[in-house]
Amino acid sequence: MSVIDTEADLRVRYARPSDLVQKKILHRLDRHARAFIALSPFVVLATHGPDGADCSPRGDAPGFVRVEDDTTLLLPDRRGNNLIDSLRNLTHSPDIGLLFMVPGINETLRVNGRARIVSEAARLEPMAVQGKVPASALEIAVREVFFHCGKALIRSDLWNPERHVERSSFPTLGRIVADQIAGIDAAAADANLEESYRTRLY
Repeated sequence: MSVIDTEADLRVRYARPSDLVQKKILHRLDRHARAFIALSPFVVLATHGPDGADCSPRGDAPGFVRVEDDTTLLLPDRRGNNLIDSLRNLTHSPDIGLLFMVPGINETLRVNGRARIVSEAARLEPMAVQGKVPASALEIAVREVFFHCGKALIRSDLWNPERHVERSSFPTLGRIVADQIAGIDAAAADANLEESYRTRLY
C-alpha cells in the first residue's frame, strides 16, 4: 500500500488550482456570502481538540447564524446531547470550519476562522426561540470565506426527493441504541426521543 504523507507528494497527483479558484477565497463576507447565510437553515461545524477532529451539525430557521459585520458571525448553541464536543474543542483550539448549505442550491459556502464562546445576556437574548435563550453562542472571526462548487451535491443528488430513503427502511434511533447498549428498551427510547423532539428542541 502506498501512503501519501507529504504535501509535495500529494500535489504531484493533482493539478494546480486555477487562478479563479485561488482568487475567489475572500477574507470578509461580501453581499453574496451574507445572502447565502441568511438563507441557510443548516451548517456543519468542524473543530479539533485533544482527542482529535470532530464534525457536528447545526440547524434552525434560515438565518439563525447572524452576520454581525463583514468579519464576524454569531452562532447560537441550541439544546443538544450535552456532550458539548465542539465547545470543549474550542476551549483548547479556537480554529473552526463551517459549511453552509441551502436546500435546493448545489453550491455551498465555506467559512474558516477562529471562534470563542460567549455568554453575555445582551447577545444571547435576541436569539431566543420559543422563549428559550441559548446557553451560549459562538462568535466567529472570519479568516477565509468562499463558495464551493456543486459537484459533490450534484453527484449525491442530495436535494432530489425521489432519492430520499424511506424512513421505514432503516432502524429507528431507539432500536439502534437498544442494539448497542444492553438493558435499553427500544420502544421506550424511541418514545423519549419523540418527546424530546416535540418539547426540547430549544
